[in-house]
Amino acid sequence: MASELFNRRDVLAYFIVAAIGATVQLLAGSLLQEWFRVSYREALFIGYIVAFLVGFVLTKLFAFNARNSAQTQREAIKFTMVSIVSCLITVYGASWLYDFSVSRAEPFTLLIPFSVKAVNLNKLGSQVFGMGLSFISNYILHKRFTFRDTGFYDKLKALLNL
Repeated sequence: MASELFNRRDVLAYFIVAAIGATVQLLAGSLLQEWFRVSYREALFIGYIVAFLVGFVLTKLFAFNARNSAQTQREAIKFTMVSIVSCLITVYGASWLYDFSVSRAEPFTLLIPFSVKAVNLNKLGSQVFGMGLSFISNYILHKRFTFRDTGFYDKLKALLNL
């Protein structure tokens, strides 16, 4: 079962897709905090939403052999459900870890060489940690739930009388 869940091809494809999503999320969150008056938590949330849109398309195309399935609507609904859990893990986990780190010590910053941009390492580390936890839960839930016919979607439609 573990070899089926964590087969090399799926893990590698999902890791590449997740790395692209994480990069989008980091850039969006950083730019939002730099250009607009948004809090760290708000920047995490908005960055996650932007990465979510990119993530579904890339995951559908490149991970879990889901490119040719005729179940895109079903997968989109299930992807959204999993992403809500992931968003909570990322946003609140990273936010809590950041608050905890700055309550214990002063924030650490690093000036990017040949620039005037200072990087808050507490925020960056907290976000990377939150995204790491999110990556693990996403991989398992997308592989076992989102891109697999579990019968859940049909039960949900029946429950909602759709």
